[in-house]
Amino acid sequence: MANIKSQIKRNKQNETRRERNKGVKSALKTSTKKVQTAIAEGDAETAATLERDAARALDKAAAKGVLHKRTAARKKSRLARQVNATPAA
Repeated sequence: MANIKSQIKRNKQNETRRERNKGVKSALKTSTKKVQTAIAEGDAETAATLERDAARALDKAAAKGVLHKRTAARKKSRLARQVNATPAA
């Protein structure tokens, strides 16, 4: 355990940020999974709507520094490709 005051503060800040990031990442995984579930069910309209929401969440996470911007872009691209490949019912 650190005994330098600035390092103790830094450790507390890191822990707080880790907990916040964990929640955001979990929400991202949930929104991505909802899109993939809609794709599996063949519901193109719902998948497109959910994909828009997931893309927005990914952008916000990248802006806040939870994800790297290229990681967010890659995930958005993969989701969009999956949604576009879904046949319209």
